[in-house]
Amino acid sequence: MANAKLAAVVMAMLVLLQVSSCAAARHHAKPEDPPCGDGDGEDAAAAAQQVPGTMRHTKGHRHPSCSSPAVSRHGTRAVMTVNGFQKGEDGGGPAACDGHYHSDRDKLAALSTGWYAGGRRCHKAIRITSVRTGRTVEAQVVDECDSRRGCKNNIVDTSAAVWKALGLDTDVGEVPVVWSDA
Repeated sequence: MANAKLAAVVMAMLVLLQVSSCAAARHHAKPEDPPCGDGDGEDAAAAAQQVPGTMRHTKGHRHPSCSSPAVSRHGTRAVMTVNGFQKGEDGGGPAACDGHYHSDRDKLAALSTGWYAGGRRCHKAIRITSVRTGRTVEAQVVDECDSRRGCKNNIVDTSAAVWKALGLDTDVGEVPVVWSDA
C-alpha cells in the first residue's frame, strides 16, 4: 500500500516536471551550441555521421533531439500540452513563425522541432483529434516547441481554445492526441 502511494506521488511529480519543461522549451532564442548544428558545413556532416538513419530535417539536421516521429497523412500520435501564446504567459517569447504574440482565444499550435520542420508548417492548419473525447479541431501552427531546449519530440503545444474545442480541461496539462496536416 505504501509503495503504491509512493509510486503515485512520483508519477505526479514526473508529470509536473514534464509540463514545466515544455513551457520552458518554447523559448525561441537560438541555443549557443545547438545539438542539431546549423545545417551547414562540418556540424551537419558530423551530426549525420554520428546518428545514421535518423530523419533528415530542414537545414540538414540529423540528430535524435531534432527528430520527431514521422507524420502520417492518416494521423500521428502525439502528446498535446497547453501553453500561453500571449505576452507575459508561460509560453516564452513571441511566436517563431512571425515574431508576434497571439491570443489564447485563437486555435493555435506549436510543434516539436522536427514537426515544425524549420518553419515549413508556419501559418498552416493542422488537424488535432483527442484520443479521449474523439473530437477534432483545426489549429494554426504559429510556433515551435524547441526540442533542443527540453521540449520532447512528440509535442503538439496548443492554446486554451484548442483544449476547449476538444472538450478537454486545461488543468490536466497533457493528453494523447492524433494530428495531421489539414
